[in-house]
Amino acid sequence: METTKSTESAATFDRLVRAEFTPRGGYLNTASNALLPARTVTALNEAALLRAEGRPLTPLYEDVEAARAAYARLVGVSADRVAIGPSVAAQTAVIAASLPAGAEVLTAEGDFASVLNAFHARGDLKVRAVPLDRIAESVRPDTALVAVSAVQSADGRLADVAALRDAARAHGARTYVDLSQAAGWLPVDADAFDYTASVTFKWTLGPHGAAFSTVPEDFGGLTPLLAGWVAGERPWESCYGPVTELARSARRFDLTHALFTLAGLRRSLELLEELGAARVHAHDLALADRFRAGLARRGHTPVPAPGSAIVSVPGLGRRQPALSEAGIEVSDRAGNLRASFHVYNTPADVDRLLDALDD
Repeated sequence: METTKSTESAATFDRLVRAEFTPRGGYLNTASNALLPARTVTALNEAALLRAEGRPLTPLYEDVEAARAAYARLVGVSADRVAIGPSVAAQTAVIAASLPAGAEVLTAEGDFASVLNAFHARGDLKVRAVPLDRIAESVRPDTALVAVSAVQSADGRLADVAALRDAARAHGARTYVDLSQAAGWLPVDADAFDYTASVTFKWTLGPHGAAFSTVPEDFGGLTPLLAGWVAGERPWESCYGPVTELARSARRFDLTHALFTLAGLRRSLELLEELGAARVHAHDLALADRFRAGLARRGHTPVPAPGSAIVSVPGLGRRQPALSEAGIEVSDRAGNLRASFHVYNTPADVDRLLDALDD
């Protein structure tokens, strides 16, 4: 019976994927941008028509809240702890602004700029960078905040976020984890950290233009410096003059909503829920492991990143332009060839890339 259920589940997964995605070649570059599901493209077109025809935009505001709730389910928090903005960099800036002068921020060497730059831009913070595998042991009593990506963009390495969380708690430091390369394929628990953020155009299969963040129930000492009318408890009564009552939820950190993006993103997140988080994780990781095994047979050694859907191979980044011409999309990151695997990829995609590397 269990085998039958598993077979049916796999068949449903395959059917949903085939109905939603139509890649023209081997697209192995989700760590840069995801493919859009068909339902998302339809929603984007419908949203644009509302504007083009001058119809009320009420459905788009409903999409905003549906997308917020769906993302909250994906990362394991309540919707009232999720804020919506344009980018991870904007969320980082709000966190950076909350720190007192001289506070120490512990970061990982070579992490993505959006996670780091606002702390450096302050000019009066002590920003300390250590190797990723030493970040938990490097938390010390005067550390105010630990900021790190759960999965490194450059090479797919996973941070030991559980150890980081425990070390931060032991020293009274707050935690800020970027989920941009994790949410959508890697099971995550945003409730384990003070703050998280994630863009929407990678593993959550959405368009560009929006990002989610999560904050504690007490807002973690953050001030909504970027707030406008959408951050009011009653937004339509907060359009003129200063906002007299901020939202009682994380919505106080919202920035003006990218309505078209969120209309499409709602459908992308619905698809991920239909596919099932556990099955997405298993599918993506199986393909990445297949690629690693094929590389080993060919004498190539990727950056060690066990358990990651991103595989980065030193020295092969120069092959990216030729691979693109051959219809295989990967990335060149710091000289590494970076391949990333998601729901629309198949074993045949992996084998095609491996064969191309033989040429």
